[in-house]
Amino acid sequence: MTLRFIGTTSEHGNCPTLYEVVETGDIVVQGNHQLTNPEDLAQLRDVGEHETFVVIPRNLLTRFAPKE
Repeated sequence: MTLRFIGTTSEHGNCPTLYEVVETGDIVVQGNHQLTNPEDLAQLRDVGEHETFVVIPRNLLTRFAPKE
């Protein structure tokens, strides 16, 4: 897998950051605020045993996420 840096709203090189998987066009999200609160997780649908959820700022997506 080859990752291409898309953008970040971090001022010091930390999270959050978006990457594109070059071969597929899929998006990888890097963040340091993992969603772990059981009440929050209970609101999610069809959660797989090995799935993880990361909260990222909306402005990261609106500024850098591909429109296509």
